[in-house]
Amino acid sequence: MHQFTGYELLWLFFIYSFGGWILETVLATWKQRKFANRGLVNGPFCVIYGITAVCMAIGLQELDGFWLFIFAVLYATIAEWISGHLIEKAFKERWWDYSERHWNLDGYICLTASLMWGVFGFITVRWTNYLLLKLILFLPGILMKVILLVLAGVLVIDILGSFLLLTGKSSHPERWEAAEHSLGRVESKLRAKIVRFVDRRIHKAYPKAKKTQVSDIPQQTGTKCFAAGCGFYKIVSLFMIGAFLGDITETIFCRVRAGVWMSRSSVVWGPFSIVWGLAIALVSWMLYQYRNRSDRFLFLTGTLLGGAYEYLCSVFTELVFGKVFWDYSKIPFNLGGRINLLYCFFWGFAAVVWFKAFLPKTEKLIEMLPVKAGKVIVWLLVVFMSCNIAVSCMALVRYDERSKGVEAVSEWQKWSDTHYDDVRLQKIYPNAIVPK
Repeated sequence: MHQFTGYELLWLFFIYSFGGWILETVLATWKQRKFANRGLVNGPFCVIYGITAVCMAIGLQELDGFWLFIFAVLYATIAEWISGHLIEKAFKERWWDYSERHWNLDGYICLTASLMWGVFGFITVRWTNYLLLKLILFLPGILMKVILLVLAGVLVIDILGSFLLLTGKSSHPERWEAAEHSLGRVESKLRAKIVRFVDRRIHKAYPKAKKTQVSDIPQQTGTKCFAAGCGFYKIVSLFMIGAFLGDITETIFCRVRAGVWMSRSSVVWGPFSIVWGLAIALVSWMLYQYRNRSDRFLFLTGTLLGGAYEYLCSVFTELVFGKVFWDYSKIPFNLGGRINLLYCFFWGFAAVVWFKAFLPKTEKLIEMLPVKAGKVIVWLLVVFMSCNIAVSCMALVRYDERSKGVEAVSEWQKWSDTHYDDVRLQKIYPNAIVPK
């Protein structure tokens, strides 16, 4: 498995972002019979293409043939669905709508578009990435690094500027009125011109963009409710609950199946499974508005999302920590030992049970917390888990280094050797093995 460097991933991101911008702009220009800059930002970049291509390059490099195509379809579809929701939430507009096409999901995604993205993803992973990385090696190294740094800086400024300008005026009109009094006329006019320019560009590129009212949060009457809907505080709370319950569930499952008690924790402090916590948080956020849909819909969606998610987690942990934390090679219908059909069905069943039985009751318990106390608790949990994950990452990286004979030189390496030696980590991660 190829270990991508940060330099390589950044180049792939910018190349595919630019390529995506060319594709979108050419198609839009051909349809509208006039030039249309289809980038999310002002520069010639469609960042969603770059992000998706990088995820595919990392996560799907071992796959080939049919499975590469299927997973490319899944990852591209998830990326398009998420980006559509984020754009709508940020700008209160829907920039594309597949409602008139067959087999669509609320107009955000549709089968024909997903299949097309799958073809592009297959070509990208199978051939294009290799050719691009070879080409980069032939170009002057220093010049390429300078260009990369300049592009990264410009893109960050562009994204922040576009977001703040497009969301600031509509979301907080009182701030704009105050600014016009406090700032000079020249600065106010310049800012207004930039806003109008960006706004015209967006609506020229997306002439069918529609204003929407995005609100998954139920309106509260009388009293103020903590963590209503599916916002930050609710997601963090669900992450912590899911991480704890996931660890307990896996521990009991191992006891029943293998007859032994073993640690299933992802971190060094406490019984928490990060894989389960993230799964619960992500699926709750992504499918919250579909929580009342049929069991069949939730089962199918949970099966597909769960399989794609578990596969990506397996690749990521192996690349970062040099260890395989689960191996399904001995279970029928597995894919590289990273996922198997039976456990993908488990993800589907878990999605149905979670949304139909556990989520409503869990939400009520979370929302019962006093607003101020709830916020304090959530932020304390964020700090605790952030430190927990950071220490766990250091311990695991050092665990991998020791297996390769790397001597402890820096202070963090020595600290890890003292507090988290091989014996202790083998107890915490009994299933962690070096990949063959």
